[in-house]
Amino acid sequence: MKMKLILAAAMLIGGSSSAFACPVCFGALETGMIDGAKLGVLVLLAITLAVQGGFLAFFLYLRKHAKRNAEVELDAEWLALQRPSRQS
Repeated sequence: MKMKLILAAAMLIGGSSSAFACPVCFGALETGMIDGAKLGVLVLLAITLAVQGGFLAFFLYLRKHAKRNAEVELDAEWLALQRPSRQS
């Protein structure tokens, strides 16, 4: 028991923390895990931008059709005001 405690203390004091780190945490420059993580971030950004672009396109579509309907209603109202009244 005493020997295990001494060994554990020696590992904590003398051992470096980089010995327990994986290559990604240790700072390896070119590994497959790092490339995969970078690609995953790019894919998630692309999906987010695509969804936001879809919302933008939908709201611009609604705006265009609302303007068109407002113009049609205004033209119809203007024509109704231009007709002579039949009360003579």
